Amino acid sequence: MTIILTVASIDTAWLPPAQRFDFFQDLVARESVAARLTSAHTDDFLASAQSVDLGAVRLGLWRYPPLELARTTRMIRSSDPELYHLALPISGRGAMFQQRRAGPLDPSGFGLVDTVRPHGSWQRPDPPAAAPLETLTVLLPHGALPLPARRVEALLAAPIPADRGMGALLAAYLRGIVSRPEQYAADDAPQLGRIALDLIAGTLARRLDVERELPVEVQDTGLRARVEAFVRRHLTDPDLTPAAVAEAHHMSLRSLHRLFADTGTTIGAMIRAERLAGCFRDLADPRLRHQAVHQVAARWGFRDRAHFSRAFRSAYGISPREHRERGPRA
Repeated sequence: MTIILTVASIDTAWLPPAQRFDFFQDLVARESVAARLTSAHTDDFLASAQSVDLGAVRLGLWRYPPLELARTTRMIRSSDPELYHLALPISGRGAMFQQRRAGPLDPSGFGLVDTVRPHGSWQRPDPPAAAPLETLTVLLPHGALPLPARRVEALLAAPIPADRGMGALLAAYLRGIVSRPEQYAADDAPQLGRIALDLIAGTLARRLDVERELPVEVQDTGLRARVEAFVRRHLTDPDLTPAAVAEAHHMSLRSLHRLFADTGTTIGAMIRAERLAGCFRDLADPRLRHQAVHQVAARWGFRDRAHFSRAFRSAYGISPREHRERGPRA
């Protein structure tokens, strides 16, 4: 039996209302770092947290009412885990403060703070009547990040875009894990953590324009992520080939193949598998029954009907038509 990724989930709803806020503050200190929390909802603080330990990094998904947070010098002296704390609001708006700098906290970007320095933040729903706030967090040790502290310091409390470039790839990767942790096995955790760490390093390095200072293997992880995102955006283009991917990224075909050499697949196999997965979904969708099988295949870049049928049967063990007849049950 496969053991899925370990996830710790905690909800204050099972506690009496008078105990909820204190419990949540203790939870933040235990799962993150000690901080002073203030809120207008302390009399009935409904909140929840989900934590995923990936070894090198720890992910959190937090839901809570409007909140202010402050980590003071005194708290740092009593507890100093030497961590970077990366936060991506999924809802709401606010601001964070560190190093005499203030940066926005909203879904368009990550916010970064260093836990060994005093910092603070506040968040409110946007609009005010919206559901509780939701934030994705990442904790990683100073020593795990392959960038000098003096470089990272320039990004503390500064906006790091999460809606474009490497930041968007990092956000999608992290949200994919915390939203569906059951799709991973427990022994996937170290590899998931290493990839997360490489993507974080790549995102920060690109923001600082120092990507060339990263170890080669970290640079490769970021480049693979960009290539994979490019492939998924262009799957419906029948001219999407390994050569076209290499040209779009200004590299030789040989370099592209070498980039994927240790992943257990090839760029051509990835393109084919992603296209087949798209066909698999669409053929089972009753809303698309009016489209012929070959039309579905053509939309996903398969020009040759016979080749598509062979590839589909090889991947799924049945023909495209048989799969469609099974419908959503498939």
